[in-house]
Amino acid sequence: MSFYNNKVVWITGGSSGIGEAMTKQLNASGAKVIISARRIEELNRVKNACKFPENIECVILDVTDAQAVNQVAINLLEKYNKIDISILNAGVSQRSLAADTLLSVDRRIMNINYFGAISVAKALLPNMLQHQLGHFVAISSLSGKFGVPLRTAYSASKHALHGFFDALRAEVFEHNIKVTLICPGFIKTNISVNALVGQGQKHGVMDENQNKGLTPEQAAKKILSAVEKGKREVAFGGTEAIAVYLKRFFPGILARILRNNRTK
Repeated sequence: MSFYNNKVVWITGGSSGIGEAMTKQLNASGAKVIISARRIEELNRVKNACKFPENIECVILDVTDAQAVNQVAINLLEKYNKIDISILNAGVSQRSLAADTLLSVDRRIMNINYFGAISVAKALLPNMLQHQLGHFVAISSLSGKFGVPLRTAYSASKHALHGFFDALRAEVFEHNIKVTLICPGFIKTNISVNALVGQGQKHGVMDENQNKGLTPEQAAKKILSAVEKGKREVAFGGTEAIAVYLKRFFPGILARILRNNRTK
C-alpha cells in the first residue's frame, strides 16, 4: 500500500508546474488532495487530468490574503478533521537588479513566498498540535541556500523560509510534526516566464537554464520521496546543485561564479 494512501494533502500553488505534477502523482497514490491557487479554471484543468478526479478538491485562494487563508483552513479542517501534509508551493520568482526593483515588488515577492507560506502553516498548526500529527513541506530553492544575482528579493524570501521552518521543526519535534525543506535547482516550468521584473510586470521569457532543467514530474518524484522518508532538507537539480557544496567549502569560488553570471 502506498505511503500516501488516504492521506489528506493540501498543496498551495497546485495549478501548474511542480504543484500540478505532485497533485497527479499523489492522486495516483491514493491521497485525497486539496489544490489551491488563484485561477479556478486551471485548478479544474489539473483535477480533470488526474486519474481519480473525485479525490481532488479545488479551492480558490490568494495566499497573501491572511484572512482568506484562515477561512479556507477552517473550512478544510471542518470537512477533513485534519491535514496530514501541507505542501507550501505557491511562489513567484524575480529577474531584475536590486537597483532597478521597486520596494513594492520586493514586498510582493516576500508576501507571496514567505508570508503566504507561513500564514498557511500558522493556520494549520493548532490542529496539528491537537492531533500530534502533521508534516509541513516548504518548497524553497537552491536560492534559499545562497544569494543569486537578479533574484535578490526571491533569494531573501527563500532564505526566510529556512529560518522559519528550521526553527519551527525544533519547536514541534516532540509533537510528532515534521518539517521538510525542498531546494530545487532549475525545473522546466514557467517560473522564469512569470517572474517579476523591476516595475512589477512579468519577465515573459523562458530562461535557457530553466528550459534545460529537470521536468516537473522528476522534481515531484524527488519531493514526494523525501517527504515519505521524513527528510529534513533536500537539494537537487543539475550541475547547479553543486553550488550548495561550493558555498560550504569553497565560498570564494562560488562568489566568483555568481559575479560572472550576474546578467543571466
